[in-house]
Amino acid sequence: MTSRSQHVREVLLPSLAAGKTVVSSRYRLSSLAYQGYGRGLDLALIRRLNEEATCGRAADVTVFIDAPVATALGRRRGRGDRIEAEAADFYERVRRGFLELTAGDPSVVRIDGTGSVDAVGGAVLDRLGLGDGP
Repeated sequence: MTSRSQHVREVLLPSLAAGKTVVSSRYRLSSLAYQGYGRGLDLALIRRLNEEATCGRAADVTVFIDAPVATALGRRRGRGDRIEAEAADFYERVRRGFLELTAGDPSVVRIDGTGSVDAVGGAVLDRLGLGDGP
């Protein structure tokens, strides 16, 4: 949360104030899914800390790239960090968290993450109105 707070104050808020579009990975929902659902930490506490760290700034659009855990784990390369080294049951809890947290939220764009990198990337661009799709 300390890193998020610093990033929000030094990068995100000044960029938005300058009229720029900001794309960020792993924002508020990620903390709830990974720390709350994955690690079992208190969701209300995570929400309060997120609110402080982000100065109350929620994302205008959240892109949730969803794939079954087995698919996602099959795409891992190397050992990664300590979160990436977690077992499948951790990721099942995280995915369940994302699914519950995003259900019915109109600001969330859910993308099927089972396709190729190019297909998923194209779907993200299309859903955001930035692609060459139909």
